[in-house]
Amino acid sequence: MTKLIIFDLDGTLLDTIYDLAHSCNYALALHHYPTYPVEAYRFFVGNGMNKLVERVLPDSDRNADKIARVKKDFLAYYPDHATEHTRPYPGITKLLESLQQKGIKLAVASNKINDTTQFLIKHFFPQIHFITVLGQRDDFPIKPNPSIVFEILKETNVLKNETLYVGDSGVDVETALNAGVPLISVLWGFRPKTELEEKGATVFVKNAEDILRLL
Repeated sequence: MTKLIIFDLDGTLLDTIYDLAHSCNYALALHHYPTYPVEAYRFFVGNGMNKLVERVLPDSDRNADKIARVKKDFLAYYPDHATEHTRPYPGITKLLESLQQKGIKLAVASNKINDTTQFLIKHFFPQIHFITVLGQRDDFPIKPNPSIVFEILKETNVLKNETLYVGDSGVDVETALNAGVPLISVLWGFRPKTELEEKGATVFVKNAEDILRLL
């Protein structure tokens, strides 16, 4: 029986891609770097802030100093623009409400900066009680390292076989497999089904209602 569901954020609960792309392009333009179309960011995001900036920089400028400079400008800009186009995916709010009514514990495990992760959850899902919401924190390993999942399991006192992880990317597949928890991969997010299958995903859903049916 599922007692806890851990959700990824970007590409799973929220469609954040436009605001992420716009903010990153803003930071790149400040430093006179080329910018990218929104769709390109579907393959840039997912591995944390540093990796995002590294991926968008020219090969010759992928060093700690340049990454830190662009990252600083992104982080100064993004929080004020993080809700301009970002929205929950269709059916997500209803899904969370239904799970909450069933008494299933809810949590978020994201590679997005922790403060922004918590802000977005409170902004878009104020009526939902998440047991814990965790994002990227200094000196804490990011996904696919399973530490964030283990932290949630410890806090909620739920066993692995009573837990379900829901995400949209190969990083999420690896995280669930590394943690040893059951996984559902969503097909409305940022990454294609082929990537999920290559990483080992076997259970897929095309819409939020399918998660309820699987439970």
